[in-house]
Amino acid sequence: MTNIRASAPHRTAQLGTSVGPASRRLLTTLRSIITTLRERSWRERIRFRWQLRQMSNDNPYLIDDIGLTKREVEEEIAKPFWRP
Repeated sequence: MTNIRASAPHRTAQLGTSVGPASRRLLTTLRSIITTLRERSWRERIRFRWQLRQMSNDNPYLIDDIGLTKREVEEEIAKPFWRP
């Protein structure tokens, strides 16, 4: 019986072992993608909450039109940008 892992062209990474340049590039790319997506969603939340605040101040009747109460709007506006 042959050892399949030993005969495979690749080696499985073990904890505590160093990774090669290709693995580092992949990890760097993945980190970049995650950071970009997180920052994009944060900016969208900031923009949405700013617009909601403007709408509630300038045209409070529009809040009723979209089906929200004043309390719901205040709770949404009060959330920090990192909380969905």
